[in-house]
Amino acid sequence: MGIPLATAERLAPLVGHSPTITTLCSHSSLQIFHGARKEGFRTLGLAAGPARRFYDAFPLARPDRFLTVPKMADLPSTADHLRGEAAVIIPHGSFVEYMGAETFRTWDVPVYGNRNVLAWEADREKSREWLESAGATMPRRYENAAEVDGPVIVKYYGAKGGKGFYLAKNREALEDFRPTGPYVIQEYVLGTRYYMHFFYSPLSDRGYRVGHGSLELLGMDRRDEANIDELYKLGAQEELLRAGIRPTFVVTGNVPVVLRESLLPRAFDVAAKIVERSIELFGGMVGPFCIEGIMTEELEFKVFEISTRIVAGTNLFISGSPYSDFVEPNLSTGRRIAQEIRRAQELGRLAEIIS
Repeated sequence: MGIPLATAERLAPLVGHSPTITTLCSHSSLQIFHGARKEGFRTLGLAAGPARRFYDAFPLARPDRFLTVPKMADLPSTADHLRGEAAVIIPHGSFVEYMGAETFRTWDVPVYGNRNVLAWEADREKSREWLESAGATMPRRYENAAEVDGPVIVKYYGAKGGKGFYLAKNREALEDFRPTGPYVIQEYVLGTRYYMHFFYSPLSDRGYRVGHGSLELLGMDRRDEANIDELYKLGAQEELLRAGIRPTFVVTGNVPVVLRESLLPRAFDVAAKIVERSIELFGGMVGPFCIEGIMTEELEFKVFEISTRIVAGTNLFISGSPYSDFVEPNLSTGRRIAQEIRRAQELGRLAEIIS
């Protein structure tokens, strides 16, 4: 048995009711609603302002109903309504960014997954502590600009889709950086980026065993970034600045990739250790998460970040990926979430996947 996350009081709205799969109309909501519908769940879309008209263009992924509020700050006030709907909130990056990690963590509604992970993910210091203590190799971190002795990337805290990231090829170039919030300075590692979409089930008793459950690889992607990309980034930045263009790393899309098969054991080993350490630190991750890293030419995988929920790169694989097809045909991450909720309900183990 896994570790109970939810109290009886938090689970009370779901007793005797089929859950309503609910998420914010943004990010990866299309596949969340689509996957829930395939598994027979009712769906509810949360929207700030008017309901999103573009959902009409995708009838198989349109939520059954919408709940709208004037602005994002009003979402916490919907808690009573959502409990009455037997809603289970599926978190994604837009929730965390727009509501704030602490507001989302204390929102008094049933949430899929362990929301205690947010305290470890949103704070880059704690995130690094977790990943390094799990044995992950990470890019060097600089405590201040005076330590910089090579190319670096500066990252803000939180899920901002790359917005505001700053690249400098040396200490002198870093002098132009003007911070607008908490940030970290990190070694810029040359190599190939891989965003690996894993799923951890504390309910499963088959497959690649980790802790009391199993680990699945459902997909992998790379990201398109607004006006700067790949190996020419360090030199291109200077030319863009001369042209009056401020380089950005805002993610605008995703590209599917596959890893050399001989490197898959290494990927699973890293993911398994991160999951095991999460169980020790805060009761464990539940469901989808993404390990983001760089594979160097020496075939060393350096982890630079972790996202502990469904990521937008999974939107590439609504009908399955080259990896999920080996688990189950036509399996998206959104559908896998719905399957897990269904199984937990049937086994009477919702407390292990709801917080």
